Amino acid sequence: MPRATRDINLEVAGQLFDMALVHASQHGRLAYRRAAQVLLRLETPIDALAATGSLRDIPLIGPASERIIRETLEHGASPAVERAIAGSGKADDVREAHAHRTNFMSRAEALRVLRSRAPAGVIGQDDYRGDLQMHTEWSDGSVGVAAMAKAAMERGYGYIGVSDHSYGLKIAHGMSMADAARQRKEIERLNREWDGSFRVFQGIEANITADGGVDMTAEELATFDLVLAAPHSKLRTSDDQTARMLAAVRHPAVRILAHPRGRMYSRQGVLARWDDVFAEAERHDVAIELDGDPYRQDLDFGMAKRAMASGCLFALDSDAHSGAELAYSEYALAHARKAGIPARRIINTWPADQLADWAGRRKKAPSKPSPRRRR
Repeated sequence: MPRATRDINLEVAGQLFDMALVHASQHGRLAYRRAAQVLLRLETPIDALAATGSLRDIPLIGPASERIIRETLEHGASPAVERAIAGSGKADDVREAHAHRTNFMSRAEALRVLRSRAPAGVIGQDDYRGDLQMHTEWSDGSVGVAAMAKAAMERGYGYIGVSDHSYGLKIAHGMSMADAARQRKEIERLNREWDGSFRVFQGIEANITADGGVDMTAEELATFDLVLAAPHSKLRTSDDQTARMLAAVRHPAVRILAHPRGRMYSRQGVLARWDDVFAEAERHDVAIELDGDPYRQDLDFGMAKRAMASGCLFALDSDAHSGAELAYSEYALAHARKAGIPARRIINTWPADQLADWAGRRKKAPSKPSPRRRR
């Protein structure tokens, strides 16, 4: 199969993750998982590196991992991993894990997609003006608002949306409304200093409750420039959660449905009739997010094509928790490129004033489905 349609780093990392699932020792499981994560972060295809000599020059790749890598490159799968799975009694666990890994990309593959020529009108890196999901030290991020803004300026952005977690998500050190008021003053001061050369929007990542509401009052939500809503619970259940997600996109304050499934490389995320959710998001003018966190990649390009067919708008975001992680937006861009999403349908390509106008527009529930989808 041509490399253009094969993500070799992802394939090999999958073999290492399988070995991590079935290995008898905790130390072995950790070592294989770390080796797999290294492969997913490499910017060069592993077969090109393997052709140059020892793979043990790559951090965290030991002799056992190198053997699995070379077996996979030679045979398409590792006989050593296949034997380990067969003897482990965990073949069902491995099959379930494979089902969760649909349409992920390694960093090498994401970069390959971004370096390829984009079809006319499809989002390109130069179209991207700013990132709208990131977290600072006001919740579970590692740096402050000013540091995130300066890192974004270095990437050539014109604006960012800081979207710390809401107070209902205690595990992520959700921001209190008192802290939100202090953060707002900081953002206003920074925006005055930059005087239009760069802009910070104060957003909030509200938590979608079990019934589809959000964990903040209407009065609280109204104080923010931009409201994202995301699921952080019921992410491993087989229940159909269509009603929950429909309620979330109908919420009058919600403008972006962030990492809609809440999936990770190791979990399925929310199960729903997603075409119904996307159609409702289009009716309510809610943008669907492609979250670029490498272990989320949610939505992926396959699901994004379905959302595009429903006429949705999109947000492409990094979900960064530090300045360096702003680079995660490149995964979101790569998925958007593979899905063929036009730049005009992506709110991160809009000028700041247009984005502010859209974000502040009060939503009105239509009496009937939209007769025409966006093109």
